[in-house]
Amino acid sequence: MLEWRPCKWWLQGHLIPLSEKSNGYIRIDCYGGLNQMRRDLCDGIGIARLLNATLVMPKFEVAAYWNESSGFADVFDVDYFIQQMTGFVRVAKELPPEFASKEPFPVDSSKRKGQFDYLESVLPSLLEHQYISFTPAMSQRRDRYPEYAKAAFCQGCYSALHLTKSLEKKASELLLAIPKPFLALHLRFEPDMVAYSQCEYTGLSPSSMEAIKAARGDKKPWTGDLAKIWRRRGKCPLTPKETAFILKALRIPTNTHIYLAAGDGIMEIEGLTSVYTNVVTKSALLSGEDFGNMHGNTKAALDYYVSINSDAYMATYFGNMDKMVAAMRAFKGLHKTLFLSRRAFSELTYMGFRGKRLARALWEAHRDDFVMGRGSALPDCFCEFKL
Repeated sequence: MLEWRPCKWWLQGHLIPLSEKSNGYIRIDCYGGLNQMRRDLCDGIGIARLLNATLVMPKFEVAAYWNESSGFADVFDVDYFIQQMTGFVRVAKELPPEFASKEPFPVDSSKRKGQFDYLESVLPSLLEHQYISFTPAMSQRRDRYPEYAKAAFCQGCYSALHLTKSLEKKASELLLAIPKPFLALHLRFEPDMVAYSQCEYTGLSPSSMEAIKAARGDKKPWTGDLAKIWRRRGKCPLTPKETAFILKALRIPTNTHIYLAAGDGIMEIEGLTSVYTNVVTKSALLSGEDFGNMHGNTKAALDYYVSINSDAYMATYFGNMDKMVAAMRAFKGLHKTLFLSRRAFSELTYMGFRGKRLARALWEAHRDDFVMGRGSALPDCFCEFKL
């Protein structure tokens, strides 16, 4: 049997020195929520090294509905990032005068289908324009990177991204305020999440149904047999009530201290808090002034910090935050990480399992699922050991 374990291989060998001359400057344009942008930045660091480029401070872009204005320097310690990347990739805090007032030449790589090769598709633009920007492609083949590019990726992702001193202070205070031991629970049941899933729900409150309807717009939910197939594939977010049922099935005591790592707008939260009564949130633990001055990215950074330092972490989804948190927890040697199986819950309820029978079956489905973390980062930044 094989197991992935952290080993920091990229710090143990002799680094291939950076060439004397850079091929140009790259700005990574990161979109979405904080953890999606963190993922794009990690990829961008490896790509900059691959192309022998100088990385400039990334641009954090978000859709208008995120109501977000914080940039990279509002969340991460810039000087620490530059210092940690020394020898792995060049990083410029500021552009030279000839580029400072110019916008970079945009290279479209994010929507490409098939395997994306940066040396073939991006390097020519970098050499021609000397200052380019792009968002990393989802279809890149990182397994084909030379070791020095993988080393830069791993160092950037696992060692170089520290919160700003002021934000880390708040995060530490928040962590200190949570009763110990505690479970961090990443619960996703916001209107936009449910609308995006195209799943139908019954038994929700009128206000929740109205919020989902507003979030859907023209996007209609699946109906009939298609809806059943979709749900059985595990595509539908777990409700807080379903989440509480699974936690009880997993023998999590109902007096467990739970930190709710979630954004604003979780619907039907009473389905969880009526069963698990020791649920705390950052909005309840932070002062009103502190919390009111925060944007979405800084709030998400607090959730990430608490989650990677919690006694246990569970998630009802396997999104960008969960992938990043699980991998970092594994890197830190924290093994109590579990993703609740939407598919198992849907399959078992479809088969008519209820009550104690359903609870026993859910326990069986999850019993062996405590993992050392998952996500695309593991094969590159962890080592394989035989058990």
